[in-house]
Amino acid sequence: MTLFSRITGTGSHLPERRVTNDDLARELAQRGIETSDEWIVERTGIRARHFAAPDVTSSDLALPACRQALEAAGRRASEVDLIIVATSTPDMVFPSSAAILQNKLGIAGCPAFDVQAVCSGFVYALTVADAMIRTGGARCALVVGAEVFSRILDFNDRTTCVLFGDGAGAVVLEASDTPGILASDLHADGSHVGILCTPGHVSGGQVLGSPLLKMDGQAVFKLAVRVLEDAARATLAKAGKTDADIDWLIPHQANIRIMQGTAKKLKLPLDKLIVTVDEHGNTSAASIPLALDAAVRSGRVNKGDTVMLEGVGGGFTWGAVLLTL
Repeated sequence: MTLFSRITGTGSHLPERRVTNDDLARELAQRGIETSDEWIVERTGIRARHFAAPDVTSSDLALPACRQALEAAGRRASEVDLIIVATSTPDMVFPSSAAILQNKLGIAGCPAFDVQAVCSGFVYALTVADAMIRTGGARCALVVGAEVFSRILDFNDRTTCVLFGDGAGAVVLEASDTPGILASDLHADGSHVGILCTPGHVSGGQVLGSPLLKMDGQAVFKLAVRVLEDAARATLAKAGKTDADIDWLIPHQANIRIMQGTAKKLKLPLDKLIVTVDEHGNTSAASIPLALDAAVRSGRVNKGDTVMLEGVGGGFTWGAVLLTL
């Protein structure tokens, strides 16, 4: 029998502290940096984001998101036989946040590992989990995106510190005899490392280079719009589908102009675009599963809908997944 994989439950979690643009502007003013709600909204569509408390880690945010997803799927943690966490802000250098999350879930024995593809991380992780399920390596996977990007922001750089937030989203992906994930398309181009990176690293107990995020916003914007369309069209072709078959587009929530630009290129009306960037900011690998869960729980996205997920991030990495819920 041919095996497929299908999402059977979604979940998400945001830190308690919600920071509006006005809140952030007041904090930055104390550093002598000027910004405003109008400036941020006009350029990004972001109105608020959530920041984790200093002692909260990515796995801490992932845990309630996973519990929500398991509840929605009607599964117990003990039934999970694969955990993949997409994150660029792991709890520690090692072990993986996935292994730490596994222990917090009260289970042991199944494979658990992190995927690091920055904002494309969830798309990468979902593709890996799909492949493992299709080849019989797992039957019930937790696929998670979790980030505490507030830890790596330069709050003296108003062009980047206003963009990002913290959060986690998760899905339960299970073996199925009917197709759920229809096709995927992943890419990377390391020649673009310098336009979006956090270049610091640990050596001899010291951090060498900057531990803070650096980004060339205009370069990222130009590249993102092009590669997101390419990945979406390649994924549709692999699935034997067309633009008209997409019920919902759930892109990485980075910038409303990039998201709207991609929807227009795919000839999708903007009311078929799921948007959470206004309330979450850019949560990197967590943004797609956060948006998916919000769309499912609000009743917009329903069982049987065909959904395009796509992301682009540092590396440079990009990719898309087409699925039927």
